[in-house]
Amino acid sequence: MISSAQILVTGCAGFIGSHLTEQLLNSGYQVLGVDNFDPFYDRSVKERNLATALAHPDFTFVEADIRDTTWLDALNADVDAVIHIAAKAGVRPSIEQPAEYVSTNVTGTHNLLNWMQRKGISKLVFASSSSVYGNNEKIPFSEHDAVEQPISPYAFTKRAGELLTYTYHHLYDMSVVNLRFFTVYGERQRPDLAIHKFVRMIDRDEPIPMFGQGDTSRDYTYVSDTVNGIMAALRYVNEHPDAYEIINLGNHSPVTLQTLVETLYRLMEKTPNVQHLPKQPGDVERTYADVSRAARLLGYTPNVSLDEGLGRFVDWYKALSK
Repeated sequence: MISSAQILVTGCAGFIGSHLTEQLLNSGYQVLGVDNFDPFYDRSVKERNLATALAHPDFTFVEADIRDTTWLDALNADVDAVIHIAAKAGVRPSIEQPAEYVSTNVTGTHNLLNWMQRKGISKLVFASSSSVYGNNEKIPFSEHDAVEQPISPYAFTKRAGELLTYTYHHLYDMSVVNLRFFTVYGERQRPDLAIHKFVRMIDRDEPIPMFGQGDTSRDYTYVSDTVNGIMAALRYVNEHPDAYEIINLGNHSPVTLQTLVETLYRLMEKTPNVQHLPKQPGDVERTYADVSRAARLLGYTPNVSLDEGLGRFVDWYKALSK
């Protein structure tokens, strides 16, 4: 770690960003956090996420949108590295609003890279997504697999972000690690995501909508494992000034939707109540991370089992609901 280095974290008030920000502060970094409080979900949720960081003396917050270059042009902070997590999230909403996703995830990322180049900031960790693999037939998903067939605008924008970071690496000698996140869950998870939504519905005794027969599977990754991977990636770009890497951050243990739902009902001590619906366009059949590259380059090892992680989430949800 570089003592007292300042890290710019975009999307700092979101689910992953807020956990990461706290971990950076606890590790001795100064953090300049940026978030635009996108109305995708209620502002108060993000304000609660950010409360701990705002009380820390080494945290500075800027409310701004990465699509707007005005604040970037005016920013005089001494930034050592950038961790870029801000994005329009969600596969299904991206099908309804593709232009919004291109604007934020592609143009916004381009704005940030341009600013980094002008300021001489050469270290970047970029949050990509397992969605870039589409309906990859080969499992587990490897960073060497072809990713030329995205099946949602969200997936396209994340792949476009990876390509943009390569261009700036090539032209301006930026050290870059692109991290492909695999279905991150845990405390503070966005309210629209499956686990949070299912727990809320189970708590209210509402039927769980299951798209398809429950045989789709996801490589659910607990947020602390993801954050540990991001921290390792930050160390990697600090130690490897010529790096350009794409690295999976997953759990290497896919779980079917049926198993996920059954586990949540068990943890919440409720009787299953499931409503089967047709599969949704844009959804992938499975995600399954090959994490051998993450282990080799970053020393990454996921430690939290699904049962343990879901148990922590349920406890957090119950405490929040009191």
